[in-house]
Amino acid sequence: MTLSFNRTTILKATMAVATLLILISLAACGRNKVREEDCSEPQKYQSVVPGKRIVVPEGLDPLDDFKEMPIPKSESAPRADSTKCLESPPVIDTSS
Repeated sequence: MTLSFNRTTILKATMAVATLLILISLAACGRNKVREEDCSEPQKYQSVVPGKRIVVPEGLDPLDDFKEMPIPKSESAPRADSTKCLESPPVIDTSS
């Protein structure tokens, strides 16, 4: 019994292996790195102000109020400046 491989089969296998190697190398990037982020500095999104409401000209249907998504004000106290960033995931010790 002989195995015969045509050019298309070899090309598909090569592309599959190359894709797999690229995905594995990307998954390994940044592993075990500690992020030192300064959360005390204001972020861009914190300085956003609400835009003006659209004024509908006469003769047109009014806008649907239910399609707007107002952002509610926070009822909790702001976090202390000395706390860690909430955006950073906790460090998991995998040495044991």
